[in-house]
Amino acid sequence: MLRVAVPNKGMLAETANEMLQEAGYRGRRDAKELNAIDPKNDVEFFYLRPRDIATYVGSGVLDVGITGRDLLLDAASPAIEIRSLDFGDSTFRFAGPAGAFADVHELEGKRVATSYTGLLERWFAEHRIDATLVKLDGAVESAIRLGVADAVADVVSTGATLRKAGLEVFGPVILESTAVLISTPAKEQAAKTLLGRLDGVLVARRYAIIDYDIANEHLEEATKITPGFQSPTVSPLREPGWSAVRSMVPTGDVNQLMDALHDLGARAIFVTALQAARM
Repeated sequence: MLRVAVPNKGMLAETANEMLQEAGYRGRRDAKELNAIDPKNDVEFFYLRPRDIATYVGSGVLDVGITGRDLLLDAASPAIEIRSLDFGDSTFRFAGPAGAFADVHELEGKRVATSYTGLLERWFAEHRIDATLVKLDGAVESAIRLGVADAVADVVSTGATLRKAGLEVFGPVILESTAVLISTPAKEQAAKTLLGRLDGVLVARRYAIIDYDIANEHLEEATKITPGFQSPTVSPLREPGWSAVRSMVPTGDVNQLMDALHDLGARAIFVTALQAARM
């Protein structure tokens, strides 16, 4: 039975659960559930703190897990990233009082509060900056006001929380983070089915099916607009000189493609969302 770690709370939890349900697995039915067995798919899910998942997977106690790239790197775990899951995007940045810092090297000798001491320790060593790290479990934006730090390093989604605390980001992006599927080299093959299903969900979210009718004289130009994942499906219509076309297209381009096809003379254009896919 495959043993899978899933975030139990935080910004990753809800989307991770939705993605697993879209992939055909049993979803979490109660926020208090600590684990759940999915006998149909031969999987057991363990709902854990996102910060602990890399440790459990890296130790081999659990086979695979979903967590943030930032948390994986901070844990210095033997677990490895095997797939980006395209949600929970954020950046890891420095922030300080407005106008206080212009360059990261000004942090030399300063106190920097963070929940990611492992990640930041390595970053400072790489950039040869000698700063004192102040370990906090959360709400690091309050550290400067309370006098325990001169600057902070934290995950930033919109920056609204930092701005409310009177802080501004400075310096380079330390890390671009997103939700990732992790495992160890020894367990990676065990997750082959799960990985295939999650890949199918990612494809289904990125693409849609577009159908339309087009006069044969414009068929070649139309199929250049919608070349498909491999190639479009073209079928002759009962009306002479016309064909029906079906093709996969990026969801973000759907309306522009419909406009272009309509201008070309295509008719009966409609788009269908994908629920799952295998490529």
